[in-house]
Amino acid sequence: METNLCVAGFGGQGIMSLGKFLADATCNSTDKNVTFFPSYGAEQRGGTANCYVVISDDDIGAPLGDVMDNLIVMNGPSLVRFLPTLKRGGTLFINSSIVPDEIDRSDVKVVRAPVTELALEMGNAKVLNVIMLGVYVGYTEVIDPAIVWDTIEHKLASKPKLLPLNRLAFEKGLALGRAQR
Repeated sequence: METNLCVAGFGGQGIMSLGKFLADATCNSTDKNVTFFPSYGAEQRGGTANCYVVISDDDIGAPLGDVMDNLIVMNGPSLVRFLPTLKRGGTLFINSSIVPDEIDRSDVKVVRAPVTELALEMGNAKVLNVIMLGVYVGYTEVIDPAIVWDTIEHKLASKPKLLPLNRLAFEKGLALGRAQR
C-alpha cells in the first residue's frame, strides 16, 4: 500500500515540520519506505510552502506524484492550488479557522479542523501544525500515534519547555481526527 500526502500553507505555519515529523516517525520506527520532498516559495515566512510525504510498503518510484491520496491545506491559496491534485475518494484536511470555503467536490472526504483557533486558545499559534498532524494521524491511522509523539518529543528535546504544550496540541488533534472518522 502507498499513501501520498501533500501539506500546503504559508511559510511560518510549520508545514515542513509537520511533514518531517510524519516522515521521520515512519522512517525511524516502521519497516515502511518514506520520502519527504519540500518546496518553498520565493519568500520564507508568509510565502508559500508545501511538502510531499509518500509512505509505502514497497519501493517508492518517485518522491511525489501528480495525484494525492490526502491533502492538508492550511490556507485559502493552497486550497485553490492543490485541490485539483486530490484523487477521487481522497481526503482533504482543512484548517477551517482560516479556510471557510465550501468544497465543490463531492468525490472527496473533507475533515475540517479549526487548528489556528485551537492553537491561539492554547496560547501559542506555533502549535497549529502539531494539532493538524494529530488530526491527520487520528483520522487516517497511517502510523501509530505513539510513534509520532516519540518523534516530536525527540525533535523538541533541546526545548523541553515546549513539550507539554505540544503534547496537548497533538492529543487535541488526535481526538478531532478520530471523532471525524
